[in-house]
Amino acid sequence: MNIYLTTEELSLKIKYNPRYIREHLKDKVFKKDIHYIKPFGGKKILYIWNEIEKLILSPAKEENPMDKIILRRKRAYNGQN
Repeated sequence: MNIYLTTEELSLKIKYNPRYIREHLKDKVFKKDIHYIKPFGGKKILYIWNEIEKLILSPAKEENPMDKIILRRKRAYNGQN
């Protein structure tokens, strides 16, 4: 059974400011229809505690250092800049 929390209720559980949750975690860390829903097509957001708890308890992914390198498209030299 899922437990649905408002932003304020979630902030008490995970010890983050509600504003930080809205501006930095929502849509960047928490994904719509996985970690939160907007019931009845409204503006109200309800966070799905079971999914957020899974996310919090999951091990952090190690980033591949190659992912940070920006590769530029190679252009063939044709005598012009």
